[in-house]
Amino acid sequence: MEITDVRGYALSSPIEPVQERPFFGGVRRLHKRDVVLVVVETKNGRRGVATAGASSSAMREYFEGDSQGTFADIVETAVADVLVGRSIDEIEDAHELLQTMELPVHLRTEAISAIDVALYDLRGKELGAPIYDLLAEEWDTDPTTELPLYASAGMYMDPEGYVEQAAVLKELGFFGYKYRPGIGPEGDRRTIDLLTTAVDMEIMLDVHTWWKLGESYGRDTVRSLVEHAADRGAYWIEEPVEPDDHAGYVELSETGAPLAGGESEESPSGLVALGQTGGVDFLQGDVRHHEGFTGCRAAISFCAGLDVEFVPHNFGTWLGLQANAHLVAGAPEVRLLEYPVFENDPALSDAATDPGMYPFDLAFDIIEGQPSIENGRMTVSDAPGLGVEVDLDVVEQYPFVDGPWTEFQYGT
Repeated sequence: MEITDVRGYALSSPIEPVQERPFFGGVRRLHKRDVVLVVVETKNGRRGVATAGASSSAMREYFEGDSQGTFADIVETAVADVLVGRSIDEIEDAHELLQTMELPVHLRTEAISAIDVALYDLRGKELGAPIYDLLAEEWDTDPTTELPLYASAGMYMDPEGYVEQAAVLKELGFFGYKYRPGIGPEGDRRTIDLLTTAVDMEIMLDVHTWWKLGESYGRDTVRSLVEHAADRGAYWIEEPVEPDDHAGYVELSETGAPLAGGESEESPSGLVALGQTGGVDFLQGDVRHHEGFTGCRAAISFCAGLDVEFVPHNFGTWLGLQANAHLVAGAPEVRLLEYPVFENDPALSDAATDPGMYPFDLAFDIIEGQPSIENGRMTVSDAPGLGVEVDLDVVEQYPFVDGPWTEFQYGT
């Protein structure tokens, strides 16, 4: 594959009016969601695509000053300088070239992730095969193209609101319901009790709020809530401590609670290192953040045959959904896929009420058509590459808006 062009488009999907979500100790304001669309073109006129940008959990664009706009600039300068004019025979060759870029580790990892996915898209189109077939051949597995989905929703609501949302998603056939607590220890405890009593589906807690915000709960309260969620049958408790606190994961795992983590690890080796601690039961890599399909291979191989399940993190657009779906379809012993639920989701039009968290129209508009989702399961397309076409009209429809996508205001 001779690369002739590499483009990065920073896009913003406004949330209008701005939404405010009260949490324990303050209010979170949601302004927009940002996406970087990466497009790689080759001499024969084929185009490979991917989405990229900072991890949704780490939210580096808010906490460390990086933005999706600056990342798009990196794609069109540092990344393009390395790749344009090069012939890439093996996708791993691109990794070696990009490792030479003088960038902070997390930015270099994000860049490699996007290029890996785009090159797999190109290779699949070149061979006339879906990416999951390429992955299955690498792993010597039989692909599984019908995937159970768990719904990822629920952000800072009253306990009854979580239950109502989960009930709608249960009716749509989803395997499980993941929500984001953070309304205070007693409110979170009551939510656990109501959900595990009233809704007959698996319940996952994404609890990064407990340590991230200004009025953090503290280790004793976190431990108590983790134990309570486990006692009530929670399927997993996700990111109960800061990403680099591997010892904290191990300490909490001694309670017997099922823990999940890994999305905020800065590299594939960090992802494996978390798994090696024995502190997690579910390891959450992401092709968009852990050096693509190539980078996730080590974590999946590590989990194979162990009591650690690889479950991709996926919290973005339908394009990112397709990429992680191909990973699940082609990899050994990987079966479950995260499905983020945003407002007015065309694939969930049969819902009695809208179960979406907030508007993110770009998530759907970035591709032509929509994924095949029925009764809480997704059938992965057998079309070549990622199996979808990107609608480049989004570049004009969703211009980038400066500023943080979310803000936390404390003490209000």
